[in-house]
Formats: sequence, C-alpha cells, structure tokens
Amino acid sequence: MARYINPFTDWGFKHIFGQEITKDLLISFLNDLFEGEFCIASLEFKNNEHIGLTEDARKVIFDIYCTTNEGRHLIIEMQNRMQEHFIDRALYYSSRAIITQGQKGEWDYELMPVYTICFLNFEEAHLKERKFRTDLVLADRDTGQAVTDHLRIVYLTLPLFTKKEHECNNDFERWIYVLKNMNVFERMPFMAKNAVFRKLAEISDITALSKEEHEKYDESIKILRDNYATFKFAIKEGHDKGRAEGQAKEKKQIAQNMLKEGMAVSLICKMTGLDEQEVLKLKDE
Repeated sequence: MARYINPFTDWGFKHIFGQEITKDLLISFLNDLFEGEFCIASLEFKNNEHIGLTEDARKVIFDIYCTTNEGRHLIIEMQNRMQEHFIDRALYYSSRAIITQGQKGEWDYELMPVYTICFLNFEEAHLKERKFRTDLVLADRDTGQAVTDHLRIVYLTLPLFTKKEHECNNDFERWIYVLKNMNVFERMPFMAKNAVFRKLAEISDITALSKEEHEKYDESIKILRDNYATFKFAIKEGHDKGRAEGQAKEKKQIAQNMLKEGMAVSLICKMTGLDEQEVLKLKDE
C-alpha cells in the first residue's frame, strides 16, 4: 500500500497546494519555479470559480487561483489526460484572469501579470519541442524579444522529466521528482536538504488523514482509475474515426461516473470538456 497520497488526483493536488495550512508549500514551489525572476513573500487564495461576463457565457473553474503580495495573479492547473484543445484552454483561463482586472470609470489599462502553470501528465502534441518545461510569453516574432511580462504560461510535461533522485541539482528539480514519484515512495527523499519536504511528507501521509479526508481521497483515486481505464479502452478501440468516437465515449463515461458520485455539473464540464447541455442530458438519462 502506498504511504503518500497521489498528488495528481484532484483532491490530492488541492490538499497539497490549495489549503491555507499548506500555503508555504505552494510558495516554496513557485519560488523555486521562478527562481531568479521574483520572490513571493505571501499569497492569498482567491475564488477559483469565475462566472461568465453574460448569463449565457461559460463559467471557468480554476484548480488553484491566487494572488501574490506583489499583485501577480497565479493559476495552477493539473491535467492527467490529453485534451484536444488544452493549449487554447490555458490561454482562455489566462485571459479570464486578465479581463477580471478591468475597472469601471476612468482606467488607464494598467494590468498586473498573470501566470498560468500547467502540470501535464501526458505529452501535449501541440508543443513541438519535446522538453519538460515550456515557457510561453508574448514576444516579437522576428527577434524573440518579450514585449510584456504580463502574460506567461508555463507547461511542465512530467513524462519528459527523467532525472533520478541523485541527479536532481536544485530544489525545483527535487520538487518535480517528488511530485512525479510520491505515490510510490516508502520514505520521502530530500528531507535533510529542505524542511519543506518534511512538511510535504507529513501533510501527504495517508495514515495521518482524517476519516473524512480519507473518504475524499479514496473517491478521488476511484475517479482517477476509472478515467484511466476508460481512456485505455478508448485508445484500444481504434484510430481515426474510431479514435474520435472512442474519445467521445470516454468523455461521456467519465461524466457519467462523476454524475453518479454527485459531482457538480460545472466541475464535470471543466474536467471533461463537455458542454453543460451534454452533461445535463447525461444526467437526465
């Protein structure tokens, strides 16, 4: 039996990075991610659910959304399975965090930076270079020079991080190694190097979870496994048209599993990419 929770379940990810009592873990990770660029002293969790600008506009639900002491907006997303338009989704999410900064009345359009950090448990086909970390900025096409630091999207493609424990040379690499392998560890590595990994071990120890936390984690694991099984079956069904049909079946099966567990329609839309009407139809069925 695993000793530590799987950080890439929806509940596990938020348990590690999305709580007030674990805020220092998120700050530590972000400071290691952006080392040499800026340093976060504190941050505040914001409402992760953003309604549309009009009644019929799509709602956005971030995994984790926060602002730093300097006013930077940070969106942290975790994605376990390939999604056809995930690049566009990250851009859409970033744009929503920009739009919400608009002010009524006199305003000179001064914006605070928006950073979207995406953990990918798959290789995104639209990222042409096969590398672990991809940083996207708004830049001049010819010179490559960034024209603003107010929009940044960072993709962390976990399958492409292949370093072993002894090969990790800094805390950022140690973070990625730990997160990628945490659910198979018998003992948390690097605790002697940085106290943050001792706290990570304490907060993620399955035996330390309350009964309610254990139930939520077990449910999150069940959904993850069901989704994976459905995904594998969809791939097995075939390619081209068969693959498209399989992916559609996968999304619907995942949505049905989530509906059975009483999950909110808005969250199901976010996690499957189905629109609200499709999910409501499945609910009626």
